[in-house]
Amino acid sequence: MAEFFDCSDSSQLLAGTRTARQAIGRGELIVMPTDTVYGVAADAFTPEAVQRLLDAKGRGRQSPPPVLIPNTETLAALAAEVVEPVRALADAFWPGALTIITAANPLLSWDLGETGGTVALRIPHQPLALELLRETGPLAVSSANLTGQPAARTAAEAREMLGDSISVYLEAGEAAGVGVASTIVDATHLTEEGGEIRILREGGVSRELIAELLPQVAFGE
Repeated sequence: MAEFFDCSDSSQLLAGTRTARQAIGRGELIVMPTDTVYGVAADAFTPEAVQRLLDAKGRGRQSPPPVLIPNTETLAALAAEVVEPVRALADAFWPGALTIITAANPLLSWDLGETGGTVALRIPHQPLALELLRETGPLAVSSANLTGQPAARTAAEAREMLGDSISVYLEAGEAAGVGVASTIVDATHLTEEGGEIRILREGGVSRELIAELLPQVAFGE
């Protein structure tokens, strides 16, 4: 049966993060707050856990989850290469509501689904999420909802949809992102000199802000 922790209570916070960390270590799923919406999280390096995440949301391997990371050093480890425009995006908008898709480090042993050799990375601007990520390492995280339903803005909302498919729910109040998901950009065609970027989903970071930051970069359709 799923465990639920109210992390506004300091005693539950300690127990909740410890229990969540242990669940991740066993390849189970947790629901955690992020700065946009609540997310379902699994160990990014445990293929069975990632599959459980996809199953819980009713998604196939053609919809691989993004990976939340604790710092930009992890970006350098997980990406095949970090060119200057990608570094600029990370420095300007992380932690925050921007997901960057880049070529994945080919030496990594993981299976996130049909990624085409890419990985979608983000650092969330949420203290509890960052604390957990520093302890667990990279987590595959997708919005806490069934496919086709609105993303949960509290752990309680997530529990109503996902029930016992989740081992641990961490409640930290209503997500600050008022239900707005992160902006997703395809950065696989960026180069040191510029190259091309595509916005796959506009959310918390606008196209205008990205264009202002990267005037040397073309926008693809």
